[in-house]
Amino acid sequence: MRLELAANDFPLLNAIWLVIIFFAWVIWFWLLITVFTDLFRRSDTSGWAKAGWVAVVLLLPYVGVLIYLIAQGRQMAERRRQQTEAAQSEFDAYVRSAAGAEQPADQIERANQLLNSGAITREEYEALKRKALT
Repeated sequence: MRLELAANDFPLLNAIWLVIIFFAWVIWFWLLITVFTDLFRRSDTSGWAKAGWVAVVLLLPYVGVLIYLIAQGRQMAERRRQQTEAAQSEFDAYVRSAAGAEQPADQIERANQLLNSGAITREEYEALKRKALT
């Protein structure tokens, strides 16, 4: 009489176990890519430190990734936030330059030149200034 329950005796349990193993590998590769991306984008870490982290992550697969996430988690988030903000500001500057939008100071200066030349009245100047600032 056999008392143990094995996943091989039940095909559904075998399939569930296969899915769990598959997703564990997917998660590990995703974490590995995330850790290596962060590690190699860092400019504050020496080459030896990077090589050490690579060795730890590859020799102790899940534990190494978890150690890196615990040790560097906050700094990873801060670096990612800074990179995102820099990319967003570059994109915004590009859109402004491509659209030809003038800065409010430029619009007010142009309106001031028109006022000084007598092309517009003081009220029109104030209206243009309010429009530029909104």
